[in-house]
Amino acid sequence: MKASPASLPVSLLFSILLILALFSCKKDPYEIGIDLLPPSDTLNVLTTDTCTVMAFSVGQDSIRTDEATSLALGCMLDPVFGKTSASFYTQLRLSSEGADFGKNPVLDSLVLCLYYNGYYGDTTTQQNVKVYELNQDLNIDSGYFSNQTATTYSNLIANLNFVPHPTDSVSVNGKKLRAHLRINLSRLNNYLGNKLLYAPASVLADNSSFLTFMKGLYLEASPVGYKGALLNFSTGDGSSRMTAYFHDGNDPANDSLSYDFLLNDQCARFTHIDHHGYLDASPELKRQILSHDSAQGANQLFLQGLAGVRIKVKFPYMKTFGKGKVVAINDAVLMFKNPDSDTTLSPPPSLNLVRQDSIGRIAFLSDENEGTSYFGGTYNKSTRTYFFRITKHIQKVILGRYTNSFDLYILVNNPTKKELIPDRVTINGTRPAIPGTDENRFRLKLTYTKL
Repeated sequence: MKASPASLPVSLLFSILLILALFSCKKDPYEIGIDLLPPSDTLNVLTTDTCTVMAFSVGQDSIRTDEATSLALGCMLDPVFGKTSASFYTQLRLSSEGADFGKNPVLDSLVLCLYYNGYYGDTTTQQNVKVYELNQDLNIDSGYFSNQTATTYSNLIANLNFVPHPTDSVSVNGKKLRAHLRINLSRLNNYLGNKLLYAPASVLADNSSFLTFMKGLYLEASPVGYKGALLNFSTGDGSSRMTAYFHDGNDPANDSLSYDFLLNDQCARFTHIDHHGYLDASPELKRQILSHDSAQGANQLFLQGLAGVRIKVKFPYMKTFGKGKVVAINDAVLMFKNPDSDTTLSPPPSLNLVRQDSIGRIAFLSDENEGTSYFGGTYNKSTRTYFFRITKHIQKVILGRYTNSFDLYILVNNPTKKELIPDRVTINGTRPAIPGTDENRFRLKLTYTKL
């Protein structure tokens, strides 16, 4: 005979009602950890997002920029982060060893072509770039950082004003080529072009000899006074190059000769980044970066790529979480929101979270091994939010499993990759002063069980 609800045991009826209630509620996408618990333990599951979190923005010393797939060039004046300039140093290699330019080569022009590989900012602003010859050897086996420089000769090779067109094709001799920047290196003088065309045969015999003779170029971006952009130029595909156009002075028939010097992935190269001391940044950013006022992180936080600004995160009372009771962390999600809907200066498509000890050693969190969909870091455009799931990490902190002291850092550039990501974003602080923003504050949401 079928049992009626009234004849069911009270405990069984309660369990059925609880299961129905759980499945009828809309599931919080952040609380996936609760699925890991047996049903009998869910009555002890608690959730909180009021754990004390300290976060504030700090400057980043430098990043590796050598042999990246792109070189950055240009200047941008950001209303929040102030002025940022990117300049670069690079070798150029022979396209064929044993080059022979003839007995009487006459230079027509020397042109540097840099193919665009992205941009960030306002490309309608006029930029200025100056070109110098390197007076220092670069080594492809050496590491170069964004705060490094190299010496150059004082002779100015080119001084170009230009408005970037990173998406427009360029017509050259009747042919349409994809978007690139052309810099005439012989407009001011023929020094470099003649140096190359009249180089001794021993210099042109192989690239090792050539790189001792012509060490490379330095392209320096001048500061802008309004808006501006940071431009990326391709190096990995071999399209960027310097071309010498010349003719044979002894043979009028040979009037359209050319030779390419390549800027490719075999060239030692690096980008130099200058944030100009953040003197043009907003007062709110200056208070955190220059005055080191960590309390300002309660209202607003800042992140910037290209060795700019990162966020330092602390959980000062996490070791005593649970007040002496044994606690199992089912889910721990660090979440934060970008309150700005501006699309011109878009936020980074993804962020990185690392831990760093007192002497600067960097390590990744074990949660990252679970993959991006679990760990997070990707920007959600519809909600303008980021999250990082750090369940294993928080559990280790509570259990005292770490043997050394460290802090967490959120940053735009992955420290293990040579990436030139200029994107920046502002973030709601841990206790924003703007009314109605509490639910979008920088916070840690914990789902846990008291055992």
